[in-house]
Amino acid sequence: MNPVSSVIASRELLWNLTLRELRTKYRRSVLGWAWSMLNPLANVAIYFFVFGVLFDAQAPRGVNSDLHGFAWFLLCALLPWNYWALINNMGLGAMSSNAGLVRRVAFPREVLVFSAVLHATVQFAIELSLLCVIFVILGSPFLPWLPIVLLTVVLLGVFASGFALALSALSVYFKDLAYLWGIVLQVWFFATPIVYNPDLLDDQAPDWMRPILEANPMNLVVGIFRDCLYHAQSPNWASLGAFALWAVASLSVGWWAFRRLDRRLAEEV
Repeated sequence: MNPVSSVIASRELLWNLTLRELRTKYRRSVLGWAWSMLNPLANVAIYFFVFGVLFDAQAPRGVNSDLHGFAWFLLCALLPWNYWALINNMGLGAMSSNAGLVRRVAFPREVLVFSAVLHATVQFAIELSLLCVIFVILGSPFLPWLPIVLLTVVLLGVFASGFALALSALSVYFKDLAYLWGIVLQVWFFATPIVYNPDLLDDQAPDWMRPILEANPMNLVVGIFRDCLYHAQSPNWASLGAFALWAVASLSVGWWAFRRLDRRLAEEV
């Protein structure tokens, strides 16, 4: 049975693992799942106060939305980045946190990674929905471009899944990988125009660095989200097509690497 078919055949296990993670996340807290709304609300309030009030950071005015606040400009990029980083981090611990299951039960272990992806997707869906509601209240006419945003979310999940698959297997053999990958994500974060205007790259980045920064696939994601949500305009279709290729390549390579390393996972985990 090929890997895709084996995961599809284990869809009930995938669903049960995802539900288990969702149920246990806030199980011992007083407010329970209310935190899934309170956390993103608190983040919006904090970013709005820090960047909009304390630092009075400036952002370009939305082309069609007329939005003009750095907090909104920032969140359109920060939310997809957090989704991508969360999948990476959950993928890193997917095998070690389920070591007993990996050792004792024969099943397609990719299911553990895809369960983490679904868990992260539910959390991101709540945060994105909240941001969309705020933009509707502010009068941004972004709704015609919402399907493109949702398509980009799917592609981002596929892109992140490839990394998560490879990282989940590699972390079993290389215990320091989580620390190294944390550094990689920090560098990658600042190489992506999240907390600054992408126009700064054209003005201040050295010539030798620009091709590297422009090749960053997360630049494409940030640009699409800001075009569709913040500016309420058509995205760069070439960027969408390029990121679709990145997503397919990432999942293909990541899954191939996982299958190569899967043979001794039960012994090493």
